[in-house]
Amino acid sequence: MADTKRMTVGQALVEFLANQYTVDGGIRERTIPGMFGIFGHGNVAGVGQALQQLNAERPDVMPYYQARNEQAMVHQAVGYARIHRRRATLAATASVGPGATNMLTGAALATTNRLPVLLLPSDTFATRVADPVLQQLEQPHDIGLTVNDAFRPLSRFFDRVQRPEQLFSIALAAMRVLTDPAETGAVTIALPEDVQAEPLDVPLEFLRERDWVIRRPLPEAWALSRAIELIRGAERPMIVAGGGVIYSGAEDALRALAEATGIPVATTQAGGGSLPWDHPQYLGGVGATGTTAANRIAADADLVIGIGTRYSDFTTGSRTVFQDPDVAFVNVNVAAFDAYKHGSSVPIVADAAETLLRLGEGLAGHRVPAEHAARMGREKGEWDAAVDAALAPTGAELPGQPEIIGAVQGASAPEDVIVQAAGSLPGDLHKLWRVRDPLGYHVEYAFSTMGYEIAGGLGVKRGLTALGDERDVIVMVGDGSYLMLSSELATAVAEDIKIIVVLVQNHGFASIGHLSETVGSQRFGTKYRAYDPLARNFQGERLLPVDLAMNARSYGIDVVEIPPGPDSVSSLSAAVRAAKASDRATFIHVNADPLVYAPEGEGWWDVPVAAVSAQESTRRARAEYEGQIRAQRPLLGGS
Repeated sequence: MADTKRMTVGQALVEFLANQYTVDGGIRERTIPGMFGIFGHGNVAGVGQALQQLNAERPDVMPYYQARNEQAMVHQAVGYARIHRRRATLAATASVGPGATNMLTGAALATTNRLPVLLLPSDTFATRVADPVLQQLEQPHDIGLTVNDAFRPLSRFFDRVQRPEQLFSIALAAMRVLTDPAETGAVTIALPEDVQAEPLDVPLEFLRERDWVIRRPLPEAWALSRAIELIRGAERPMIVAGGGVIYSGAEDALRALAEATGIPVATTQAGGGSLPWDHPQYLGGVGATGTTAANRIAADADLVIGIGTRYSDFTTGSRTVFQDPDVAFVNVNVAAFDAYKHGSSVPIVADAAETLLRLGEGLAGHRVPAEHAARMGREKGEWDAAVDAALAPTGAELPGQPEIIGAVQGASAPEDVIVQAAGSLPGDLHKLWRVRDPLGYHVEYAFSTMGYEIAGGLGVKRGLTALGDERDVIVMVGDGSYLMLSSELATAVAEDIKIIVVLVQNHGFASIGHLSETVGSQRFGTKYRAYDPLARNFQGERLLPVDLAMNARSYGIDVVEIPPGPDSVSSLSAAVRAAKASDRATFIHVNADPLVYAPEGEGWWDVPVAAVSAQESTRRARAEYEGQIRAQRPLLGGS
């Protein structure tokens, strides 16, 4: 037939994906500009063959990228998607069984963060002619169940191509979710290994270029009117800016509204970059890892305007941050699920940028009371002074993490991107990192996945390169998270991708070690120490002879080791500047004192403490916990 093309399912899917475009205003870019893959039985003769064939004939149609771990493939796609403000992402294909399930953590991370990724896990034979195959899960109560069904609760879209003819409707439905800002997350198409290699007649229309226009819904008149009324009547309003501000490209509209009205702004982890750190209306992070400036203003706020935030427990301080008994909430979110959270007073289901522009028009001439503005200025000034002190070098033999952050910050450029995800660094960065660019703060803190950092940083750098942006990507990672997933350093070397990795050596899990202390468990199980066969624990002081600098060097990356001593902070600054000047990836190893903490931001996080214990430390922690939970609210606001 002249209007069809004979292809395998794998070939048709790859060529289809290569011709999908996202359109956002005047921007049009390929939705899936590349694909990761590790090929084994399942995808080697399907998607793998399709990629090889295209690479031989037309290498630019669907570039192939290699990775060392399937989870890392998804993390790279997430980093790419965020730096492209969700307009583009990367696909990842894996073989049957463990290859596929290695992507589960990445799927959960993407969906939790509301970031698009396309996952193509191979599945066992649809025909069941070779049943059971190697690595097939068998459940006697449901023979049709495969390991890929584990993706169902982790994905925003899931389907399985059981017959070749199903590909057309499934692929189109998957693209709709990938490009829908209210629905996006992990999109999973399970591909049985026999079906991938089966032929079908593909309509040429299916393979032609197709545009997917980003939806930017406008606020409804009633909701906008009610929000303006509440803002005009508020004495102590504040804005909580989340990731939706970045994804919508709404930072200029937010700045204009804050400057015109004087309303103070605080940010979630995902909202970092919504305003530069030195903007007069910017109070820093809010919540459990927030600043005293933001949390004190939040405690007395009578109106909270959430823009693109899902109000996680860290943002709300486990519902203790907002303490005014009559506080009202206006929640602006493109997703109704998030807009209606916590008993929102006025849910506005709309695009962040479009809503901020219309709020600005409706609030023309309005300013917050002078007393509120003056207090905001005082709190910001006090916090900025506290940060200055925390970032300053102390000359200690082992620097604290705040000093290390100060050294990296001081050597970085305003447009550089900091990448982080797990451990104690996200909390310290939320308080201390002075964001100077809308895309300069990339902390994955919705799923806070240990091991995300290096892979995510590679994805960010890939995304920047695709945009023609040469800014540097600085990955900060603790030794615990590094040991979870360091293998993508080999990817950086193989493709000559320049990232700067700063490893903070704590000899253990610094974050959960501190958390363990707060619940009275004395850092049990959080130290990297030699096993004590008599005590049967790892609580001794004998450090492990693990050399992570040597480990990194074995990947072929340039390595700089910062020796302990009073000059370690200045040496670190010099190493970061040298790494920026280099055209190669650099790994910088620095030892830290895990007991030096960032300034207290007066936030709280609900981690239950054992109600009964033989240990005095736990009983004290329980008493403090019971005092904290009295401040919790059942809902954030519903007046």
